[in-house]
Amino acid sequence: MTWTAQDISDQTDRTFLVTGANSGLGYVTALELARHHGHVIMVVRNEAKGREALASIGAAVPGASLQLLVADMADLDSVKRLAAGLRDHTIDVLVNNAGIMMPPRSLSPQGHESQFATNHLGHFALTGLLLDQITDRIVTVSSDLHRSGSIHWDDLTGAKKYSPAGFYSQSKFANVLFGLELDRRLRAAGSAVRSIITHPGYAATNLQTTGPTGMMKVLGRITNRVFAQPVQKGAWSQLYAAVSPEALSGQYIGPKGRSGFPTVQDPVAAATSPESAKRLWELSEDLTSVHYHLPVTA
Repeated sequence: MTWTAQDISDQTDRTFLVTGANSGLGYVTALELARHHGHVIMVVRNEAKGREALASIGAAVPGASLQLLVADMADLDSVKRLAAGLRDHTIDVLVNNAGIMMPPRSLSPQGHESQFATNHLGHFALTGLLLDQITDRIVTVSSDLHRSGSIHWDDLTGAKKYSPAGFYSQSKFANVLFGLELDRRLRAAGSAVRSIITHPGYAATNLQTTGPTGMMKVLGRITNRVFAQPVQKGAWSQLYAAVSPEALSGQYIGPKGRSGFPTVQDPVAAATSPESAKRLWELSEDLTSVHYHLPVTA
C-alpha cells in the first residue's frame, strides 16, 4: 500500500475532532482534513498557539471550515467541560492525538502521572463522553514504543520508581489496550463505529524536544534531524485511519520501522490480552468516573 495524504477523498459534510491540533501530527492532520473539505474541530491546550495554528491553516486553505476549542487533556475536569460543550455536535471521526513525551515526573490536577493522564486517561474519558455522538470511527494514536511498555499496576503514578521513557511506553501500551478493547465492546454492542489504533513511526515533532530534559532533549534534537521522517509523512497513518474505507476496526496501522506508508501490523502480543485490557478499562473508569454503556466482552 502506497497511500499518502493526496489519496484523501472529499470529506465534505464530515466533522472531525482532533486533539493536540496546534502542532506536530495533530496540526498536519487538521490541515489535510481541512484541505479536503472536512469540518475540523481543533482541540488545543494553549489558546494562543491554537489561534496561530488556526490562522496558519486558514491561510493555507482559504475557506477552511475550522473551530477552535481549548482543553487540557491531562485535566479530567477540563476534558469533561470540553465534552459538555460538544453535547449538541455530531462527530464523524474522533482523533485521539494529543500527547506528551518523556517529561520529568509530575502529576495531573487529579493526581495521575502526567503522561498516563494526558495520553490515556484524558482520551479514555473524552471518547466515553462523546461516544453516542460519534458516527464513524475513533482513531487512537499510539507509538511503536508501546512494544517496550507495560502497565505498572502497583505504581501507576511513578511514586516508587519513575522513568520518563518507561512511563511514556506505559501510556502508549495503554493506548493499544484501550483501542483494542473498545473495538471488542463496540462489536459486542453491534455498533458500526470503528476503533482503530495508529502509530507514526519516527516523525520529527516537538514531542522529542519539549518533554525531555537534559541529555534526552539534546538527543531528541539530533535524532529528529538525522533519523526522523517529516511530520507530514508521520501523519499519514492517522489520516488513513481517519478517512479510508479500508481501515478496519481493531487494526493497528503504521509504517514498518521509522518511516514509510501506512500498513496493518501486529501490536506486541501483551497489548492484545483481553484480561489486561479489561483490567485497564475498569481501572480507567474508576479513575475518570466515566462509564461506558457498552457490554463487557467475555
